[in-house]
Amino acid sequence: MFYVKNVPNWERALRLIMGMMALAFAVLNWHTSGLAVTAGVVGAMMAMTGLIGFCPMCAMVGRKLDKGH
Repeated sequence: MFYVKNVPNWERALRLIMGMMALAFAVLNWHTSGLAVTAGVVGAMMAMTGLIGFCPMCAMVGRKLDKGH
């Protein structure tokens, strides 16, 4: 594995749910809202970080999982 997971399980679930909601919004409003493209991109990124368990932005600021608990 090339990365260390830096997103806890509860946050992974939350990111996955919110990412899917944003993707659903994007699909339903693709031709009617200019915000739909942005929501689609953000939703895809959130869903991927939720599935993988690694967030590059969190890694850049030094976030690590607490392995002791």
